[in-house]
Amino acid sequence: MTLNVLIDQVLRAMSEGAAERGGPVPALPPARLAAHVREVLARSGGVLPEQGTGPGEAAAAVTRLLAYGAADPAHPACSAHLHCPPLPETVAAEVAVSALNQSLDSWDQGPAAVTLERETVAALAGLAGFRPDRASGTVTTGGSESNLMGLLLARDRSPEPGPGRRRRVFASAGAHFSVRRAAALLGLGDDAVRPVAVDAGHRMDPASLAAELAACAADGDVPVAVVATAGTTDTGAIDPLGDVAAVAAAHGAWTHVDAAHGGGALFSARLAPLLRGLSEADSVSIDLHKFGWVPAPAGVFLVRDAAAFAPLETRAAYLNPDDDAEAGYDGLLGVSLRTTRRPDCVKILVALRSLGRAGLGELVERCHDLALHAADLVAAHPELELVASPVLSTVVFRYAGTDASAGTDEVNAALRRRLLLEGRAVVGRTELDGRVCLKLTVLNPSADVEALLQAVVDAGRKESR
Repeated sequence: MTLNVLIDQVLRAMSEGAAERGGPVPALPPARLAAHVREVLARSGGVLPEQGTGPGEAAAAVTRLLAYGAADPAHPACSAHLHCPPLPETVAAEVAVSALNQSLDSWDQGPAAVTLERETVAALAGLAGFRPDRASGTVTTGGSESNLMGLLLARDRSPEPGPGRRRRVFASAGAHFSVRRAAALLGLGDDAVRPVAVDAGHRMDPASLAAELAACAADGDVPVAVVATAGTTDTGAIDPLGDVAAVAAAHGAWTHVDAAHGGGALFSARLAPLLRGLSEADSVSIDLHKFGWVPAPAGVFLVRDAAAFAPLETRAAYLNPDDDAEAGYDGLLGVSLRTTRRPDCVKILVALRSLGRAGLGELVERCHDLALHAADLVAAHPELELVASPVLSTVVFRYAGTDASAGTDEVNAALRRRLLLEGRAVVGRTELDGRVCLKLTVLNPSADVEALLQAVVDAGRKESR
């Protein structure tokens, strides 16, 4: 059976599964959905039948099941997470990437793909304000891997701490949990990450950072890195990047900016000024599977100076021997933590070329406008409470109801689960100032924020009875 025929069958199965689902998420509790998945698999011999079911049945049946049980980011009532509806052209590119099955660790596994990644990374480095002729970078699985890369390079350039002393990392209280995880993986310990106070807008306070770094020096510890965030997961807050970088540099610390969410603002003439100072960072992470509308994974890790990758340089006789490298047959093994690595740069490049900076910026601004509109609706609604106004595309709010018994943490948590159970909407959840809050993360330019908020109110009323 040819690839073309199989793709046609898979596309039909996707449509059938989505039609069967009907809404943004299947209207089943988790246990019943899991049971349904197992039942459908069991009908045709399970996961590993003695005799195969054939390519057409296998691809179509599993795809239909996946589509039925999906949380569909393209549905206008799905706005919970940093989870975008991908552009059709990037999905098509993904098919080609999978079919050709290239790898970037050595030139002879992906000859053109090696250059495609280098060119894509150079363009994005320029967008971030780095000099493309001096900067470097790599495509990653996303912000978590990119944050690990940033701390790895920072750790390996930092001096050894004295006896009984430690290396320290500094990040705002709103930084992504992957910063602590990365510190643990790198042997620093998750308690090596010191939280820095934030202002009323949930942004890192440079004065508090300076005080923390001074205290670190007084203790004899080594400040490895400062991690600034451009677009926190909870509120979309953007730290004052230039001020943070200046304070970090004054204390000899590496500045890494986690712009996994907010990096996409660089496409927008209106929002790019929010990232002023980004070019002063030593390393930056940007996820194109957020503001970029590319299928995951599509992260990018950038460094201002290519020499920073020196700790990752390695030679393996079967991949990149010196004489091959000298002759130009050199892959990208020395800029990644991974060996086998698919060319995810291709779908990123397709998105960049398809829409250009202006087209991507228009999508970013459309999502920003929807978030602002949603915030206005929340502020005007007698049963809703606005907790944090949008910076990028995140709206944090609560269902308050008409009396104190309605606006409890329990009601807000339960109404979100009710919406999932009914298959009506996918709304996010977080906690701010010790309170359970609801969250819209608008990465779908076609999101129906009015219907989403009405669904929240309807569910809140039911849970308050």
